[in-house]
Formats: sequence, structure tokens, C-alpha cells
Amino acid sequence: MNNNTENVKVDGQDFAVLVESLYVANLLILPVLSFIILVLLFLKKHGSLPPLANSHLEQTISAGFLTAVMLFVATLTIMMMRLIGVEDIALWLIAIILFTILYAIMVLLGIVGLAKALSGKCWSYPVVGRKLPPGCPE
Repeated sequence: MNNNTENVKVDGQDFAVLVESLYVANLLILPVLSFIILVLLFLKKHGSLPPLANSHLEQTISAGFLTAVMLFVATLTIMMMRLIGVEDIALWLIAIILFTILYAIMVLLGIVGLAKALSGKCWSYPVVGRKLPPGCPE
């Protein structure tokens, strides 16, 4: 038997892989630079892309902003706790656990999004994800 399970590229798949890679790079390798490139791509290309690429672009932008907001709120919370007198050891334990959990979840979601883009499928981030556009392969 000859199984021909060759991957067929979906329209916009390369761009979807690019934006998901930028999102993961923003979290792991090049924090601010990758996000700036992602925002510039969003401003330039949003709405003029195939459904798959547009979906992944919207998902990564919303997840990127959510990540920034969560880390900012976590930082403010830790600073407020310091001001009200929470001890240093307890504060560091809370900070390390909070940042580790938030960061690990966002990295994991980025990896899942990248895997979906590589397979030519749309995927919506849980909680912050946008509705998938019509015609987007799932």
C-alpha cells in the first residue's frame, strides 16, 4: 500500500506560522522586538489576508496584549503587597510562583498555536481568543 499523506499547504499557512513564531519568540527569545514586528504586521496586513493567516494574526495580537497586561498587573500587585508590608520571603515566593504559572501558560498556548499553524488549522486561544472567521480550516 502506498499512503500518500503529503502535507498540502493551506492558503496563508506560511504567514500563520510566521506570526505564531513571532509570538513564541516574544515570550522566549526577543521579548520586545518580536512584539513590535507582530504589531507592525497587524497594522499593515490585517484584513487583507486569507482566513487562516488573519485568524492567527488576531489570536497572537490579543494573546500578546493579554500577556503584557497580566505581567503588568502581577507586577503592580507585588509592588502593592510590598507597600502594605508583606515580608520579603513571602513576597518573593508569591512573585516567582505567579510569574512562572502565567508565563508557562502563555508559552504553552503559543506552542499549541504554532502547532496548529504548522498543520494549517485555525485555533482560538482560550479566554482571550477571538472568534474564528468563516472559511477558516479547523
